[in-house]
Amino acid sequence: MTALQAIIFDFDGVIADSEPLHLRAFQRTLGEIGIDMSTADYFNSYLGFDDVGVFEALGQHTGTPFTGSQVRDLVARKGIHLHQLTSAGDALFPGAFDFIRTAAASIPVAIASGALRHEIDTILAAAGLAPLFPVIVASGDTPQSKPSPAPYDLAYRQLQQTTGLSLDRRRCVAIEDSRWGIESARGAGLRCVGVTNSYPAHELPGAELIAGGLADLTLDALDRLCAN
Repeated sequence: MTALQAIIFDFDGVIADSEPLHLRAFQRTLGEIGIDMSTADYFNSYLGFDDVGVFEALGQHTGTPFTGSQVRDLVARKGIHLHQLTSAGDALFPGAFDFIRTAAASIPVAIASGALRHEIDTILAAAGLAPLFPVIVASGDTPQSKPSPAPYDLAYRQLQQTTGLSLDRRRCVAIEDSRWGIESARGAGLRCVGVTNSYPAHELPGAELIAGGLADLTLDALDRLCAN
């Protein structure tokens, strides 16, 4: 690599094919209190939020806001449902394992995600990828979640501190699957690649490069992006 210095990955929808599992976990949790969440509702209105943000936004949209304790209870119950679903099998997208292993052998890698840390840790550990990520920013690690720049900004700063490298934001690439994540990464000053695992290319404004998924990306392509 001559230009690319680091990669910061989103998790759900980029590394882990877990968005359908999150949807099912939300549906089970909300069904217990008599609220329906359609697939269209989830992908159009809620996918970019962390769990707290989903329940807070849903409460506002339905006109019956949840209290803080209700949100905490719903998050906990959703986590139980998700654990049951993710424990059932491999949650990685095709090509994710090989791309991450190849990238981590050459440059530092990190994660900036709205998922809960234990969810990320469980999937990475099961895949044998956990040791490759010296930095993971998860839900609750920043005061604001995506689309705020805070998660990517923290991941970038922690990666600098952990590696001892002087990283240039314009030579660090974020890989995202949603417009909320792209807005977050760009707000943090990072280059941004969009993958179409969750949304088509025209719904990923601001991405400088579009790929079908990690299986379609190469480090050379990211290096050329950073050199431009």
